[in-house]
Amino acid sequence: MASYAQALFIAIPFFILLMFVEIGYGILKKRQTYSVVDTISSLSSGITNSIKNLLGLGLIILSYPYLFEKLALFQLEDQWWVWALAFVFIDFAGYWSHRISHSINLFWNDHIIHHSSENYNLACALRQPISDLLRYYPLLLLPAAIVGVPHHIIAFIAPIHLFLQFWYHTVHIGKLGFLEYIIITPSQHRVHHAINAPYIDKNLGQIFSVWDRIFGTFQEELEDEVPQYGVLKPVRTWNPIRINFLHLWQLAKDAYRAQSFWDKLRIWLMPTGWRPSDVAKKYPLSLIEDVYGFERYDTRTSVNFQIYAVFQMVSVLGLFLMMIYGFENLSSSEILLFSLYLGVSIYGYSDLLDLRFSGFVIELIRTGFGLWLLGNLEHWEGLYNLFVPFHTVLVGYLIVTLVGTIYVTSVEFPKSKSVLV
Repeated sequence: MASYAQALFIAIPFFILLMFVEIGYGILKKRQTYSVVDTISSLSSGITNSIKNLLGLGLIILSYPYLFEKLALFQLEDQWWVWALAFVFIDFAGYWSHRISHSINLFWNDHIIHHSSENYNLACALRQPISDLLRYYPLLLLPAAIVGVPHHIIAFIAPIHLFLQFWYHTVHIGKLGFLEYIIITPSQHRVHHAINAPYIDKNLGQIFSVWDRIFGTFQEELEDEVPQYGVLKPVRTWNPIRINFLHLWQLAKDAYRAQSFWDKLRIWLMPTGWRPSDVAKKYPLSLIEDVYGFERYDTRTSVNFQIYAVFQMVSVLGLFLMMIYGFENLSSSEILLFSLYLGVSIYGYSDLLDLRFSGFVIELIRTGFGLWLLGNLEHWEGLYNLFVPFHTVLVGYLIVTLVGTIYVTSVEFPKSKSVLV
């Protein structure tokens, strides 16, 4: 996990720099694809996913080292072509993992966060899950294990493979000629994120476009079908933690309401969107029918409200960068404690952006949590020494955010809600 933390510490500033470049280009071209609140939601989602990965949360059915030990027919040496072969195997597994996420009810819950933004930009690439707690991905690497690709190569390439999927989340790059036949391009991935009927569940590849062409999931971006983004059952929240479990909650309710015991069981592994007929009739869901005319989610927050939310998100990002910078010097309990604090912070300010009073309650809990943390820092040597003025920084953060929470709840909430009414 320490190497992953180091990679994040380098990658995060680079990703944010590219986002600022895209924002600047959008201003220049008078085609802005960012909104303040949506971007806060996307970045917050990226932080929660990174925290989950650092904590190693999830149940791994069978690990790759185990598969390698039991199934390898050969012991490949550490040569350049083995690294290239490993990349191909990872991409092949990524295609099928992605396809499973789009095809099966239970696993769509893990992926809905990535499609939840109704904007399309580099920030939405950071919308990654925390709900993918059942880890089946190593099973898709069976071919790599059988031919004997060493574990350390897979472990090194996997995060690089993920980071390489960042750049094509943009509307500002058109079709790329012959590269369209080799790699996933922005044009192809715009199709993948679109909710237009011809584009649904298409272009599931991650780096190489050949898998979509081989397995029949390729779709070119059409001039007369401008991609519209989001999900057909809109999430209607800025809270990335809520988004991660919305579909799972819907499945649980449908399973509970179904009369047939068989339906209660099979709903989890049925095709994405399938519902028992009796439940669908009695409890219909509101889905987008006109992809060009639906009302996009917007809580109409004021400038002051958005400044507060930006401060919250930037503060949490700064604290997270502090944590991964000093990751090797923190104990597992300190990492868990700090991660929990960051998660509660994100949940609180995200709920406030949704104009939920629960956000105010969560923020008070976070403040109390922070005060407890301050009072016990001497028992947490790693946290105390994380950053020289860490104690002062945390005090300042708690004061500013408590005042800000009271202000936005008492002053800005009524303004925003009156606009919505």
